[in-house]
Amino acid sequence: MITVRDALNQALDEELERDERVFMLGEEVAQYDGAYKISRGLWKKYGDKQIMDTPISEMGFAGIAVGAAMAGLRPICEFMTFNFSMQAIDQVINSAAKTHYMSAGRVPVPIVFRGPNGASAGVAAQHSQCFAAWYGHCAGLKFVSPWNAVDAKGLLKASIRDDNPVVFLENELMYGVPFELSEEAQSKDFVVPIGKAKIERPGSQITVVAHSRPVGHCIEAAKVLAKEGIDCEVINLRTIRPMDIETIEASIVKTNHLVTIEGGWPQFGVGAEICARIMEGPAFNYLVSPVFRVTGADLPMPYAKTLEENCTPQVKDIIFAVKKTLNLI
Repeated sequence: MITVRDALNQALDEELERDERVFMLGEEVAQYDGAYKISRGLWKKYGDKQIMDTPISEMGFAGIAVGAAMAGLRPICEFMTFNFSMQAIDQVINSAAKTHYMSAGRVPVPIVFRGPNGASAGVAAQHSQCFAAWYGHCAGLKFVSPWNAVDAKGLLKASIRDDNPVVFLENELMYGVPFELSEEAQSKDFVVPIGKAKIERPGSQITVVAHSRPVGHCIEAAKVLAKEGIDCEVINLRTIRPMDIETIEASIVKTNHLVTIEGGWPQFGVGAEICARIMEGPAFNYLVSPVFRVTGADLPMPYAKTLEENCTPQVKDIIFAVKKTLNLI
């Protein structure tokens, strides 16, 4: 068993060792071992050249990282939370995402922007927003959202090796969760391909699609529903951009029903994009009921614990959505 935190640390360690052009910078990532201990032990092993503490200035250190990528290095830029990436969004979008295209392919920007995203626990509105829809919208970026330890390790290694800017959204509440890590995933050569979803649980009656922490909720809901004779297929998106719509379409052809789950707000969200893509494609003709979206509540995150729980998708919400879609309630 390995936690998501240790899987991320393992991926960073292996890639820093593999390629001396790889370096990591951000607030408290070096001497303090990272705010969430993702970079534990790496500064002691690789020193100031590859692990760099920065001031609390996201625009500044994101700009340094983008410039370093343009100059031939392969930076990993950690935001202590993606809520703070708003301070650096000009660097992420206008500098990192657009330069390769605007230079006619002459200036690649191989950079990873990573850190926790979405709701945590008791940190209120300014530290709880999901930015999946924001970064999934932007041409020029690749954007991944891991769920378990295998996702975390394999996708982070793939992101670091990719020659495009990659936004890598983690979830703080998943850091301490342990998962099995297969022998294959323990290899230093193991990567999870960007742009490919994974069927976590095969099923025949309804397709349930999610990314990040809600994937676990979907699997829990599917186990409960299985006891009632409802067979759910659970798809872990893994990558939001480019989105593996083909895997979702193939599942709908089999199940004829779709529910999407995400932690972010409903308007212009990941689920909304999936709905539009399905409607525009061949799988729409196989749906026998409307798609149901389960999302975060459409308001800034409250601080109170009970309100917070009601603002984020829970297992009971997924169970309700599945039954509603199947016209069982």
